[in-house]
Amino acid sequence: MASSSERFDDEFDYVIVGSGSAGCVLAARLSEDAGNRVLVLEHGGSDAGPLIQMPAALSYPMNMPRYDWGFESEPEPHLGGRRLATPRGKVIGGSSSINGMVYVRGHACDFDTWESLGAAGWGYRHVLPYFRRMEHSHGGQAGWRGGDGPLHVTRGRMENPLYRGFIEAGEQAGYSATQDYNGQRQEGFGAMEMTVWRGRRWSAANAYLKPALQRRNLALRARAHVRRVVMEGHRAVGVEYETAGAIRRVRAADEVILAASSVNSPKLLLLSGIGPAAHLSAHGIEVVADRPGVGGNLQDHLEIYLQVKCRRPITLYRHWNPLSKALIGARWLFFRNGLGATNHFESCAFIRSRAGVQYPDIQYHFLPFAVRYDGKAAAGGHGFQTHVGPMRSRSRGRVRLTSPEPAAAPSILFNYMAHEEDWQNFRACIRLTREILSQPALAPYAGEEIAPGPAVQSDEAIDAFVRDAVESAYHPCGTCRMGAADDPHAVVDPACRVIGVDGLRVVDSSIFPHITNGNLNAPTIMVGEKGADHILGREPPALANEVPWIHPDWEQRQR
Repeated sequence: MASSSERFDDEFDYVIVGSGSAGCVLAARLSEDAGNRVLVLEHGGSDAGPLIQMPAALSYPMNMPRYDWGFESEPEPHLGGRRLATPRGKVIGGSSSINGMVYVRGHACDFDTWESLGAAGWGYRHVLPYFRRMEHSHGGQAGWRGGDGPLHVTRGRMENPLYRGFIEAGEQAGYSATQDYNGQRQEGFGAMEMTVWRGRRWSAANAYLKPALQRRNLALRARAHVRRVVMEGHRAVGVEYETAGAIRRVRAADEVILAASSVNSPKLLLLSGIGPAAHLSAHGIEVVADRPGVGGNLQDHLEIYLQVKCRRPITLYRHWNPLSKALIGARWLFFRNGLGATNHFESCAFIRSRAGVQYPDIQYHFLPFAVRYDGKAAAGGHGFQTHVGPMRSRSRGRVRLTSPEPAAAPSILFNYMAHEEDWQNFRACIRLTREILSQPALAPYAGEEIAPGPAVQSDEAIDAFVRDAVESAYHPCGTCRMGAADDPHAVVDPACRVIGVDGLRVVDSSIFPHITNGNLNAPTIMVGEKGADHILGREPPALANEVPWIHPDWEQRQR
């Protein structure tokens, strides 16, 4: 391992690895004090250009090697050996520059679960003030939402009647509406929120990093591939990275902070000698700290697309041609409005799968188009779809090294659908969705089911469809789990410090003890906000005393 004899090219107080959802927040908050010299290292390059900044172009950057690391899972044993794509942002803004821009805080109970798992000080009453701090909510519930934070959160115009039809269908099926699923009440059908502002993707880079780069004490180095954390004994003292074919080292006078994603943060810990001792030794890496939890506890959300033909020519399929795309793009370039200025996920729902489930465990994204999330395999005509999947699978996977060489891709195994409960939950998802889509509000529009298809009815047929068609929702997390300092399987303590070494923290979605309800961008930004306070030793904000809504008869009723 590194010794004190290693030479450094330059020095900063804080070195942040990764300019993603949490890294951008850290850069902005740590550099607020002009006395802190802060460096951000990012392997990717610029986020300029319409493919990232135009919200409707979301399917492009996540499928481009220029912007995406290009990871995929190992053959998943419970999905017929399929390898699933695992996109992670390799660009300024990280995954917030290539994601679907859906904004979901998570349910209040998620964070109380974190606290129960050893993340002291991370309950809902602790984190709600940070959500408020980061938000500039447009249309959210007063008192529950932030109004002057850097992250603009907006709602679509819902001009297509299918959006409101989906919400009305949910109410007709016996569910309630919610005016703000990020406010007091998550459960129900309502408008979906997005990180879009004035027609642009409002990534963590746009919200936090770019304004902060005007400060003289903050530096960003793009095209810098971090190879390892430089250790002196049990203390992190800097980072080694490659840029333009040269190996360079930068010293961190105070701390190194990994914000490199739930894939790359554990990979860097392993390359630096922090992780399961046997795994490190097998790759010839000297063990600095034997932390068996590094790379474990990998979690994700899976979803299927339930697609239905549309009887009326009102879906986005009418724009699925070169001329319409060109006109949409031109309008966006000149005016920042129109169909290019939305992610098209404008209505949604959170419901419970059965009585006895305390808070929602199924999420819906509604889209007035029958098309894959990656923009491929458009249906041959007008249709619409729901993305639906369970939120709290008990299946766990892992990230491991394939080589001690930093350029080698890691081994990622999610172990999806490892529990019988996973299959039961997906059967419930499909059957409950069919019931919702059969309601009168959608009767003028809903035609024949495209997928799974009307023949897929039995448990066995549904299971076969799920095995062949289910896809990741791209929400990996948990691989550097936060927990009590004496928990042998925890990787970081509740102050985000890596247990067993000094001068090193992890602050990103990898520290989630348990996956949250919904998309992960919002809670990852929150982690960046709270992590910055821990690093700077700031007094936390006053505890929130708001009480979230839980269905009063949840033990007896599903809706």
